[in-house]
Amino acid sequence: MIREFDYENLPIVDVVNEIIVDAIKKNASDIHFDPAEDGLRIRMRIDGLLVDYSKAPLTVQKNLVTRIKILAGMNITESRLPQDGAIKNELEGYELDLRVSSLPVSEGEKIVIRILDYSMSLKGLDKIDFTKENLELVNNMIATPNGIILVTGATGSGKSTTVYAMLQQLNKPETNIITVEDPVEMKIEGINQVQVMSEIGMTFGAALRSILRQDPNIIMIGEIRDDETARIAVRASITGHLVLSTIHTNNSLNTIERLLDMEVERYLLGAALEGIISQRLARRLCDHCKKTQKATEYEKNVIKQAIGVEVEELYVPVGCDECIGGYKGRIAIHEVLKINQDIRDAITSNVNKKDLRLLVYNKSDTSTLLQDGLRKVVAGHTSFEEILKLIDINEDYVGEETDDLKATLIGKVPNNKKEDIEVLNL
Repeated sequence: MIREFDYENLPIVDVVNEIIVDAIKKNASDIHFDPAEDGLRIRMRIDGLLVDYSKAPLTVQKNLVTRIKILAGMNITESRLPQDGAIKNELEGYELDLRVSSLPVSEGEKIVIRILDYSMSLKGLDKIDFTKENLELVNNMIATPNGIILVTGATGSGKSTTVYAMLQQLNKPETNIITVEDPVEMKIEGINQVQVMSEIGMTFGAALRSILRQDPNIIMIGEIRDDETARIAVRASITGHLVLSTIHTNNSLNTIERLLDMEVERYLLGAALEGIISQRLARRLCDHCKKTQKATEYEKNVIKQAIGVEVEELYVPVGCDECIGGYKGRIAIHEVLKINQDIRDAITSNVNKKDLRLLVYNKSDTSTLLQDGLRKVVAGHTSFEEILKLIDINEDYVGEETDDLKATLIGKVPNNKKEDIEVLNL
């Protein structure tokens, strides 16, 4: 339902406060203020989808944008250039930690407020949807004294939440942990956190070079963005440090290729890489209204070929007052690769992509994103349709079984879902 505000009688300060509080109550991740010819369209991203929330008239558009920029510490006189800001405050009992971005568009300034929520990180690794097998692999990774562990995925896939959960588990009095972030998103007691400031020369590379002289046990790099950072991170990991970081790639195999493209030497990468955690976020079925439905032949075949499970019924979304379209909240889908000696040797000796794929997905304990997602479908946590939309299928994974599964998808999928095959990772 679209919310209407009494803009003539309600101060703009109160309107902005109510929008932010409402977004937090709805568990939104972002608030969008989109300028249009007839006013300001306000939307919220809830469980990954943008939904209409309200509309502000042209008469208050400028005042609304100005109020947000003041709160975020941005320059209110500059509307021709993009700006970034942050809001850290307390409002109606909520601790606000917001990132604000402004972008000049044809009709004015578009504002996006990102709501940071790291409550899942504080609960620990066992609360962020890892299966028992994957959780054991992750715990084995972070127990190693040195090496580099990478968390990969698209923007907004929960990478930072996973990394912070790992840091919480590693944070002990006898350990010196230093992070390099841009920006520092969650302050953790007992950890030394460095803010990158590129404009004065405090880049990831410069910070890392200094950190290595600070006697660290564990280093966390907010994101590997360039060749220099990648090379320093890998070198740090082979000199006795455990390095955690994030990188934008689709899966484990892509991550190895990406690091090699960043001119990291093969012999160093083979020695340093300890593990890769790839993840996505799928919408979680609402427990109040989800119901079972007879599985189609197509669904049965895909699940049987991908994870070897025979199903007769699957949970599907319904929709009720407690959710949006049958979904409430999100669940993480993971692919966890623990690097073994065969994979190290393959990276070092420059084996071809096909052979490396077989080592990664057929001859290790790795479950692909598709397999992990389908297991969570069978368990009733999310829907089959949601996994098809989520997982990118042009890549991939499971050797000779891939052709059989892809043939099943193409042969059995209904006409209106053929486009989904193009975005499913097998």
